[in-house]
Amino acid sequence: MLVTTTNTIQGKDIDYKGLVTGEAILGANLFKDIFAGIRDIVGGRSAAYEEELAKAREIAIEEMCAKAKAMGGNAVIGVDLDYETVGQNGSMLMVSATGTAVSVR
Repeated sequence: MLVTTTNTIQGKDIDYKGLVTGEAILGANLFKDIFAGIRDIVGGRSAAYEEELAKAREIAIEEMCAKAKAMGGNAVIGVDLDYETVGQNGSMLMVSATGTAVSVR
């Protein structure tokens, strides 16, 4: 399925199906939190959090695409990704993907 942040697809006719969303909330592992904290103290990137964000993003996009397919769409345009921390002390990562399901011909 084609997924794009643009609102059009050049040279294609589009039939709009409707708004679709996908969400993913993942808890960060305690050991990853500890090692990420150490990494933050000594500098550098936190691979543990980057991996969790990538997983959450993939899940949110897959869920959004599944909803688009169920509506008869074969693409999602105008995609927006939002990242938030939720839960007690921001212990969980949330990614939401929102876009417009369309049928492209």
